Amino acid sequence: MPVRWEQIVVDAEDPHRLARWWAEALGYTIVHEAPDEVEIRRTPAELPGLLFGTSADPRTVKNRLHLDLRPDDQEMEVERLVNMGARLADIGQGDDVPWVVLADPEGNEFCVLSGKGPQ
Repeated sequence: MPVRWEQIVVDAEDPHRLARWWAEALGYTIVHEAPDEVEIRRTPAELPGLLFGTSADPRTVKNRLHLDLRPDDQEMEVERLVNMGARLADIGQGDDVPWVVLADPEGNEFCVLSGKGPQ
């Protein structure tokens, strides 16, 4: 029986605010919105999506799963995301790595990789 990857679920203190932030960051659109969850996708028909759900538990440690973004221009993208509310994050990556670790407005880490990777 084949299986399809539907979405990644992200626990959030404010799923509406965080979903909108990620939708703007990724150029995604909101495809579902309810009082306790919001799903975003590149297009309404394209999977996988990101589903932001409510969680009352505070985040206390580094994420076990994170997103890697690969822009055409790493420096410009980092500046854009920081201007949107991301912040630089130190997870012990050192200074000589080709990626930049950022945290979204709720502290979830993600990486901005350098240059274009394999196509």
